[in-house]
Amino acid sequence: MLVFSDISLRRGGRELIGDSSFSIHPGQKVGLTGANGTGKSSLFALIRGELGLDGGQFNMPPNWVMAHVAQHTPDSDQSALSYALEGDSEFTSLQEQMKTAEGEHLATLIGQLDAIDGYTTESRAASLLQGLGFKNEQIHNPVSSFSGGWRMRLNLVQALMCRSDLLLLDEPTNHLDLDAVIWLQQWLIQYQGTLILISHDREFLDAVTTHVCHLEHHKLTLYTGNYSAFEKVRAERLAQQQSTFERQQREVAHIRKYVDRFRAQATKARQAQSRLKALDRMELVAQAHIDSPFKFGFFEPRKLPDRLLNITEASIGYGDTPIVTKVDFELMPGQRIGLIGPNGAGKSTLIKCLAGELPVQAGELWCAQDLHIGYFAQHQVEQLHLDQTPLEHMRILDKEAREQDLRNYLGGFGFQGERVDEAVAPFSGGEKARLVLALLVYQRPNLLLLDEPTNHLDLDMRHALSMALQVFEGAMVIVSHDRHLLKSVTDEYVIVEGGFAKEFDGDLDDYSKWLSNREKELAAVDKVEDKTVSRKDQRKHEADMRKQLQPLKRIVDKHEKELDKLIEQSAALEKQLADPDIYLDENKEALKSLLLKKRDVDAGVEKTEAAWLDASEEYEQAMC
Repeated sequence: MLVFSDISLRRGGRELIGDSSFSIHPGQKVGLTGANGTGKSSLFALIRGELGLDGGQFNMPPNWVMAHVAQHTPDSDQSALSYALEGDSEFTSLQEQMKTAEGEHLATLIGQLDAIDGYTTESRAASLLQGLGFKNEQIHNPVSSFSGGWRMRLNLVQALMCRSDLLLLDEPTNHLDLDAVIWLQQWLIQYQGTLILISHDREFLDAVTTHVCHLEHHKLTLYTGNYSAFEKVRAERLAQQQSTFERQQREVAHIRKYVDRFRAQATKARQAQSRLKALDRMELVAQAHIDSPFKFGFFEPRKLPDRLLNITEASIGYGDTPIVTKVDFELMPGQRIGLIGPNGAGKSTLIKCLAGELPVQAGELWCAQDLHIGYFAQHQVEQLHLDQTPLEHMRILDKEAREQDLRNYLGGFGFQGERVDEAVAPFSGGEKARLVLALLVYQRPNLLLLDEPTNHLDLDMRHALSMALQVFEGAMVIVSHDRHLLKSVTDEYVIVEGGFAKEFDGDLDDYSKWLSNREKELAAVDKVEDKTVSRKDQRKHEADMRKQLQPLKRIVDKHEKELDKLIEQSAALEKQLADPDIYLDENKEALKSLLLKKRDVDAGVEKTEAAWLDASEEYEQAMC
């Protein structure tokens, strides 16, 4: 088992974990939770042997095989399948030895390969690749042909291929779409080893974990049960603080009146049932987040037209290539639509069109004169002024507001004290996403278009966002792999698939069943195609596609190389900052210089990563 005895862990001069003791037994699946920046990833670094303890002891069985997701992928010409197979080091070692072995030695190796069921290893790797979204024809493409997000999936496949006793996963769903999240959830449920999982996805944690290890106030506490069970225990403890409990009850009462609105408007029995179940849990969930630093709500829209937007027989895409065709629906105040569908089908493309960032290729997009859109997408973070503070960003929006009112408002998004007056450049991805949300909320939109708004947000902030969206009076269209958020804030779903966008008659449980049936149908089609399409023709087609995509690929590679260089610089500076001697009085100037360099390098990482993600998205769209 993993035994943590009175452990203390510091980074630089800051305490992350102090005097914590607990044990994780073989086969347990543990969700590691806590606010961003509290030290969860540092605990992983300790387990991997990359960090030493400042106090206490950590023990792990010496014979355990550990797997984790690598942060970088080599720019290799080997196929995706070959790269995935490297995750099974026992299999690849035997394969390598068998190339030169003869006689008895060869017979022994063959016996060992049979003992580990090595003859099914390739099909196991192919199954993992397909489960995480790779098409059959893609698994033989070189690793270098994939963009950054898909390379992260390849690294995840390698980790899952490992015959591990301990699996460490740090936010594995961040680079996945909803379909892949559902598949990964089922795989992890069947995993036989010990799992420690960092995630801010409540539904994912609930389905996978048997225990929760919560990091709060520098202390790790292990709870039995999944995340909902943990919330209940924590809620009961926090509810004992009477004044806080009463405040929480007022918030729940505020939410409940909107339940009535939903109950009256819901037209589909299954959707209504799913949504109301989620709302029934709202009070319990709210109790578990009583002491959250995030408290905000949407202001009433200045104007709320009877009809906000109408899109008729529209084709949407890039250049002359349509991604989604015959799009036909309208948005009225109070509508809450979740966009679902396979990765690359065009969900983000559709939202970009609704936001006015992508013109329709055919058909019509009509917008009300008083339409005021609040659009959240990953690239919105890039539009922040890195040299300005959160308060200065707010000043741009409202020059007449009292400074204290703006400070109070930013406090609801977790920007308090000196943080309000610090430049945005060194902020984490989560902090920047919170600031973009703060700016969006302040502008009082009547239509919200949200594309993966919970990426980089911790559980407390996700909860605050879902509470705020519950009482938003305008219309909303949202893409998210966070199923709890979708269940809590949407009334209906539109599925984007096969070049079309149409109403989905069901809830997310029905969608999971639809995915399962779709996978079976695609597998049957692939078998037929394998018999009718020659491998030679397939290779020629793949070569032609790669040639067309080369210009976009070069841009992605350029950003990736620059990002790797900056990350190495950041790691080197962090290593210097971890040296206790740098905090001595005689090294004050050196420390100041290091901190400034670290700030500039981290700002470069954020900027380059954003450019890389944008280029990767464009490349992925072109591949679909």
